[in-house]
Amino acid sequence: MKSKIFFIAGIFLIFFSTALYAAFEDRIVAVVNNDVITLSDLNASFQPVMNRIRRIPGEEQRGKIVQQARMAVLNQLIDDLLLKQEAAKQKIVITDEDVDKALQDLLKDKDISLEKFRETLDKEGATLDEYRNEIRRTRVSGRLIEKNIKFKVAVGEKEIGEYYAKQRDEYEGKEATRIQQILLVKPKVCDNSTREALRARAETILKKVKDGESFDLLVGTHSQGPAADSGGDLGFVEKGMMFPEVDEAAFRLKMGEVSDVIESPVGFHIIKIIGKRGAGIKPIEEVREEIIEKIGNEKMKKKFEEWLKELREKSLIEIRL
Repeated sequence: MKSKIFFIAGIFLIFFSTALYAAFEDRIVAVVNNDVITLSDLNASFQPVMNRIRRIPGEEQRGKIVQQARMAVLNQLIDDLLLKQEAAKQKIVITDEDVDKALQDLLKDKDISLEKFRETLDKEGATLDEYRNEIRRTRVSGRLIEKNIKFKVAVGEKEIGEYYAKQRDEYEGKEATRIQQILLVKPKVCDNSTREALRARAETILKKVKDGESFDLLVGTHSQGPAADSGGDLGFVEKGMMFPEVDEAAFRLKMGEVSDVIESPVGFHIIKIIGKRGAGIKPIEEVREEIIEKIGNEKMKKKFEEWLKELREKSLIEIRL
């Protein structure tokens, strides 16, 4: 019986000693008002950064970067905590559902699966949790900007004119053509007989076009590829953005003309020109809203940095690293 009691006591002492050691090791590295940042918090946030630093060639070069990067991560954690505290004061809440929706919207825009996105992050030395935290930080910052800064930002007519004059090259339009196409996609394994059969099918479709059949109808009946569901309309495409074979025909043809059968690495195309847009400087009226948004964003970014600096100055921050 005594041996059993001693055994249990020994286990308790080992557990207590380990916990005490862990508590000693996981010390406070920063105090931010009524909250703290621990060494484990810092290490967890710094680990993805360290993974990227390890890829930098040269041990001496890595050594110089580590200390600066560690302090930068700690300062970022302090800023994040300040923003979190301020958001709580102003009753701003970013839920997990908000983050999930933002992530899903991103995946939809990029047309990429969650698994593929994870792989991309992994190659960059980042994690999905890290990216979700970044979404949350961005959303918190955005809501704070809306409530505290946006109403203070105005863009005057003089600023718009000066920006347009200075950045005029940005608004030089490029020659573009709007294309409607019928595409027959080559299979992944495409021997010569399959290729020729596909070409013959494309030539048959082209003959129907020349005989007066509706191009729209033939698109719906025969076209494959991503634009098939939108009537084969690729929208306006700038010169040099397509396969060379398709590009050459697209900018040689006149409005309303239909090409011959064009072979590219992906398949056989028949294209019709349904719109043309020439090169030249876009007038200020056309880009006015875009300029207002750019100037406004720059001003809000600067004011946000100033606001955050003031927030740090009036907060109790103690770094113990």
